[in-house]
Amino acid sequence: MSETKNVVWVMAEQFDGKLKGVSFELLAWGRKLADKLESPLVSVLIGNSVSDTDLEQLIKHGADAVYAVQDHKLANFICENYADVLVNLIGEYKPAILLAAATSSGRTLMPYIAVKIHTGLTADCTELDIEEETGNLLQTRPAIGGNIMATIKTPDHRPQIATVRPKSARPLPPDESRKGEIKHITYQPLCSGKEIEHVGYRRIDNKGINLEEAEIIVAGGRGLKKAENFKMIHELANVLNAAAGASRDAVDRGWASYPCQIGLSGKTVSPKVYIAIGISGAIQHLAGIKTSETIISVNIDPDANLNKLADLSITGDAFQIIPELQRRISRRIKERSGGK
Repeated sequence: MSETKNVVWVMAEQFDGKLKGVSFELLAWGRKLADKLESPLVSVLIGNSVSDTDLEQLIKHGADAVYAVQDHKLANFICENYADVLVNLIGEYKPAILLAAATSSGRTLMPYIAVKIHTGLTADCTELDIEEETGNLLQTRPAIGGNIMATIKTPDHRPQIATVRPKSARPLPPDESRKGEIKHITYQPLCSGKEIEHVGYRRIDNKGINLEEAEIIVAGGRGLKKAENFKMIHELANVLNAAAGASRDAVDRGWASYPCQIGLSGKTVSPKVYIAIGISGAIQHLAGIKTSETIISVNIDPDANLNKLADLSITGDAFQIIPELQRRISRRIKERSGGK
């Protein structure tokens, strides 16, 4: 495989010996690109204690091969150590494309790698494709504060590196018949390992539901008119055991905090149900919710952009619709629980 041109690599992520979901999302992007190039797709795993059974899941979700470099020194993400591994692998196998997730580790490691091997990097992409005439990677990301979408190429250097927003693609369904190679590669550290020491891991105490992992999201926008009305979003979210979100416009007005912002300049989400209340649907917002399974729009404007994307659109006054919807849901929940 090392002699094959245009090989596509995607980085798998692990924590505490278990693969993270974003590993499979990246395989969906990588498979699309590799098929267009008629080339192999390799998943690269750097970490420790990930079983072959779990590594095989990467093949079943689209990889043709897995390159696994595992060592106790790689159990925790340390940029320099991970870079040692990746620079060596790139030098030996020479992939044409390298994709990583725009997570905290991906956003740290990929710029470091790009400088080390003198190539380009496009960060935080929301779309990827192959230019038919040249085979170059087309890397699309928001620019100028999210007001335009820029498509970027790296024609003169390899590999072409991009980080991709989590939740921007759904994992491919597993194919139990897929076969591929799992190659275990020995870790050969280049740096002394004494420059940076892993002290510990502290989980952020967040009592709310993570927007990026939520199955149901209720989000509000400018149509709610003022900050006080945003309590309606939180009340409905509580009834549905959902996460509360907001459009950029609502955040800019101070009605909601930035961690609640959904869209290209905020979080990309992919819930089972996305309920948008008073959100007109700017292109940046639509791009951030496009992989949601079911989109419900409540808006007084029948021509709102979000209504065109929604699976169900309700045209009317949210201040009348949402309280009634909340009452009916609460009554249904009470009935199902036996009136308790």
